[in-house]
Amino acid sequence: MRSAHRVETVRSAERTLMAQLPPGALMQRAAAGLAAACADALGRVYGSRVVLLTGSGGNGGDTLYAGARLAKRGAGVTAVLLAPDRTHPDALKALLRAGGTTTTPDAAADVIARADLVLDGIVGIGGKGGLRPDAAHLAELVTASRATVVAVDLPSGIEPDTGEIHGTALRADLTVTFGTHKPGLLIDPARAYAGSVRLIDIGLASTLPATPDLESLQHADLADLLPHPAAESDKYRRGVVGVAAGSARYPGAAVLAVAGALRSGAGAVRYVGPAADAVLARFPETLVSDSGPKRAGRVQAWVTGPGAGDDSAPVAEALSTDVPVLLDADGLRLADVAAVRARTAPTVMTPHAGEAAALLGVAREEVESARLTAVRELARRYDATVLLKGSTTLIAGPDDATPVRVNPTGTPWLATAGSGDVLSGLTGSLLAAGLAPLDAASAAAYLHGLAGRYAANGAPTAAQDVADAIPAAWRDITA
Repeated sequence: MRSAHRVETVRSAERTLMAQLPPGALMQRAAAGLAAACADALGRVYGSRVVLLTGSGGNGGDTLYAGARLAKRGAGVTAVLLAPDRTHPDALKALLRAGGTTTTPDAAADVIARADLVLDGIVGIGGKGGLRPDAAHLAELVTASRATVVAVDLPSGIEPDTGEIHGTALRADLTVTFGTHKPGLLIDPARAYAGSVRLIDIGLASTLPATPDLESLQHADLADLLPHPAAESDKYRRGVVGVAAGSARYPGAAVLAVAGALRSGAGAVRYVGPAADAVLARFPETLVSDSGPKRAGRVQAWVTGPGAGDDSAPVAEALSTDVPVLLDADGLRLADVAAVRARTAPTVMTPHAGEAAALLGVAREEVESARLTAVRELARRYDATVLLKGSTTLIAGPDDATPVRVNPTGTPWLATAGSGDVLSGLTGSLLAAGLAPLDAASAAAYLHGLAGRYAANGAPTAAQDVADAIPAAWRDITA
């Protein structure tokens, strides 16, 4: 599990740890890890040209101490001091003793143009808003250079707690972060500025709280979550998914939702809706009913909304049942907020940014720029688990104390018509198998992302291909 903690939590943990260590020990740990990562990025340290963009405080200290280590190994190191009167004094002395030099922002253009590597130590986790004009000018020079850019703890200019960007930020090839991930490193749009992320262990785990603010599942976590049939399993024990989706205009949505459920190990799928012929033509094993969700027969979870058009009756009827319900697409628009909040069984909602914006009454751009805020607000408003699809898919439960999950397997190849319908069926299958809402949605997003990568393999793909690739993704996770 990859964990991320907010700035306030990190600062408190650092204070606790520093009280247990000799003065400066924590900064030296960070600098040692940073210097090692820079050496790896350079390949050859001796004779390389390194520029340090150095702000004030601890972040600037980490940068200068790391520069001193590189200078001792034969690199030519120049520190650009953005706040000379607030530069970490001991770290600056260490750099100068090691043979490093300093310059001012006004005179930095030439050294940046010739640099092999630039360390972005302008601002640390305490930074707010975009870069100030002098720093923004340096960022422009770095962007125009051929240098590899390494961000110290996080790229300067991003919001560390939310992943938002307000103004200019410096894009890195590699971010070396200390102790724990920061939320902004995992959430777009800031995630795109971080490049590859390398976590350096500085001993902070012992003083961080057990529950993070964000978490990102990895293969091993998924392997533990995914259901496996036992010797005595039958279709009911494996989970029966009800799908109330599709319409005369959008029969394909029903077909794809059923495909997602069947390819995800559902014991059986019961379909209710006007696309029965299309569903049976593609999947003859589907159990078709001409009744509504309440009279369709035994199910352990309902998926409703994909391709429903303006018919709210199946959505309302599914919400009135006592089993988990997944709301997607038209179902999000047709569902009554009070009816969702009144449910005693779990509800999972899977909007994309446009649908989330409509539900929240804001512009789509506002959701895309503040994804964490949007997913938490929707989860609170509907008292539901919300999976916000997008470049970074986030999953939030209705309880603010529960960490938000960040899906690491997303791919732009999933941006194709019907892909969300497949995800709905996949999630419904895991809900029917008994997974908790947050786990079902997180596991579904992870599998869906992997399946999208496998189906595309670097070439265009379609939603049905994504559904067909789910078993391969499942095998690789559980192998």
